[in-house]
Amino acid sequence: MDEKYTVAIIGCGRLGQHYAEVYQTLPNTELVAIAEYNPKRRQAVGERFGIRALYQDAQDLFRHVVPDIAVVVLPGKYIKEAVIAAAQAGVKGVSTDKPIEARLSDVDAMVEECEARGVVFAGGNLQRAIGEVQEAAGWLHAGEYGSLRGASVHGWGGEISGGGCQHIAVLRLFTQAEITQVIAWGTPPEALARDDDEGLIINGQFLLSNGLVCSVFGQPTPSRGVDVWTDDALVRWDWGPPEIFQGRDAQGARIKADRPYTPLEYPRFSYMGTSVLSFLDVLENGGELYISGHDLRQSLEAAIAAKYSALWGNVPLDLPLADRSLALYPRAYRWLGGDHSGRSQTYEEALEGTLFPRSS
Repeated sequence: MDEKYTVAIIGCGRLGQHYAEVYQTLPNTELVAIAEYNPKRRQAVGERFGIRALYQDAQDLFRHVVPDIAVVVLPGKYIKEAVIAAAQAGVKGVSTDKPIEARLSDVDAMVEECEARGVVFAGGNLQRAIGEVQEAAGWLHAGEYGSLRGASVHGWGGEISGGGCQHIAVLRLFTQAEITQVIAWGTPPEALARDDDEGLIINGQFLLSNGLVCSVFGQPTPSRGVDVWTDDALVRWDWGPPEIFQGRDAQGARIKADRPYTPLEYPRFSYMGTSVLSFLDVLENGGELYISGHDLRQSLEAAIAAKYSALWGNVPLDLPLADRSLALYPRAYRWLGGDHSGRSQTYEEALEGTLFPRSS
């Protein structure tokens, strides 16, 4: 491209600053504005990235600037308002991050607003966007390992709408299927009774649209991610590049395959970088996002269905859920942000990028 996409970051906490690093590094994007409610952090981030167009919130920003891309990196409670404001302002694309709000009807409103206005609605920093995960999924989809015979999820507990949304996103990618029914058991009882998902451990089954039945284990087994298998191969995502096992040794045990992955273009940014590159490619050329707002919604819906299946006596629940008012809140840090949950970032930390050092 001869021209650069203009970018505004809405929410400049720790993760928002990491997004700013990525967009300021890429050759076809220009960071032009930020919105941040904390005045000291707003000043520090502006100084750090050389941005003078500083605003308190999304509404204030869009009164002055309409960027090509709006990157919403707010605590979950505030995502809906900012995403819809971006779509109504006329951006070409908007992205947000996990977990996407808490109530299904709120996520529906975001997805529908973007669709109605032709705005690309991207997800964010999920391991589904790891280059190796996408490449392994491509091998599966091409039939290089044969037809899928089964799938399982491991370690789906603790915060099933927060970190747990990673599992659902990878499961759907590997199987090319949607979850059509959930039946679940939840422990401990006090976690199941809460409005949020902190400490909730889920065991159960997912019925997939391709006919597979996926076992769900709340505690980590020898794996803690997603397994899918064929007659001859096992592909295992365990928080990082997938491991591939193909064939059996003399004792019948699986043999780990040594199949190299394509090197990343921006390895220091890992799946943050590949997620953003996918977003930019779809804006330029169309196609399918590595992570979309729809993907984030599907992860939330599976978590909500699992919680209520367990709460209501292990009843099977069909997806999509008919009751869109159902909700599941993430833990306070994800829902309210660090400033309101005891994990605030100081001016000095924001200025220096303590957790995300600036690249030389």
